[in-house]
Amino acid sequence: MTETVTQAADAVAAAGPPARPPRGRYRRRTVLVGTAVVVVAAVAVAGALGLGGGGAEGPGAPPRAGSLVPVTRTTLTERTSMDGRLGFGAELPLPVKAQGTVTWLPEAGTTAERGDELLRVDDRPVTLLYGALPMYRDLGLAPREDAEAPAGRTADDGGQGEGKGTSPTPSGSPAPGGAGDRGTAGGTGADGTAPRVTRGMDVMQLETNLAALGYTGFTVDETFTRGTAEAVKRWQRTLGLPRTGTVGVGDVVYAAGRVRIGPAGTRLGQAVGENTLTYTGTARKVVVDASATDAAWAVRGAAVTVGLPDGATVRGEVVSVGRQATAPEGGGGDGGGAERAATVPVTVGIKDQKSAGRWESGPVTVEYVGREVANVLSVPVSALVALAEGGHGLETADGRFVAVRTGLFADGRVEVRGPAVREGMKVRIPE
Repeated sequence: MTETVTQAADAVAAAGPPARPPRGRYRRRTVLVGTAVVVVAAVAVAGALGLGGGGAEGPGAPPRAGSLVPVTRTTLTERTSMDGRLGFGAELPLPVKAQGTVTWLPEAGTTAERGDELLRVDDRPVTLLYGALPMYRDLGLAPREDAEAPAGRTADDGGQGEGKGTSPTPSGSPAPGGAGDRGTAGGTGADGTAPRVTRGMDVMQLETNLAALGYTGFTVDETFTRGTAEAVKRWQRTLGLPRTGTVGVGDVVYAAGRVRIGPAGTRLGQAVGENTLTYTGTARKVVVDASATDAAWAVRGAAVTVGLPDGATVRGEVVSVGRQATAPEGGGGDGGGAERAATVPVTVGIKDQKSAGRWESGPVTVEYVGREVANVLSVPVSALVALAEGGHGLETADGRFVAVRTGLFADGRVEVRGPAVREGMKVRIPE
């Protein structure tokens, strides 16, 4: 500023002294020249200070750094991930009741379905059938003196008393005997008496399987008839067994459906034992150890997302939740930590088995939805600023700060509420 004033004064001096006016006007001109010098100096000073002048405004405060983003209305979803293990579930021992020496075993990982051989004992096949009731007795027609009837009823009259030379139909009414009566319990034994009839839910279970395998000629019910025995004989011929018409207690093993054979618990040449063969289901599933104090999400049917080892994701669904909590090994040393760290096993089924690809086992992640809020205003979390008076706020495009209340944080955004917040307004993300 000093330099500007000096330059203005030098310019005035360079002009030289003015011509000497008539005597009466000299003092007035001197005053005018002095005033001009002061005005020029003042203008120069004002220009240097950026003050005054013209209709255009001078520059304001420098703009704050940061980008502007709009307040948007959206749905926020809180997701949580945890580690899990992919596999086929727990391996269970097959209830093999055959007695003898193991002469053939399948490879681990083999899938068996209804009618397939599970193993061979004394070179005799043990066959897989479907059902919930274990095999607990031989099923077939037997001479009257050898067979046992279910408790509470006689074997040959369905609870109606002893028959006289006839045997009942499945409905319990008498029917004429004879070897040619298929579908009835008729026919006589070698001693001329009618054979005992086996009845029960296990008979219906066997007949259901025979029919599914294509062996018919009987009514699927709770009565083992002559027709049932003939179907059993045809099935035994297919298996390469003697055609006795009777299914021995060790001839079949029942399971709920197809099974996947696990590692054998014995070797060829050894006697059959309790863990001779293990199995699992054929569907891949995931087991996670969920926190016992934060497992409200784990309810049967809850949808989850499973992250596979190769990064792909598949849909899953909670199928079971354990009822027994377990503390991790080495936990709880501080007296109470074990309770806080306790977990419960949660089993997740994979709906589309093909979507899981080639993976049979390995580490995976399970992601579930914890909370979800719909139709709320939200901004990026980085747009929040701490206010001097406490709480959070947002900075508007013109530099004002408005207070907000925060809600759910999810996916890098936060729910915001407040009288000064509206959809579409621009707020600043400070850098």
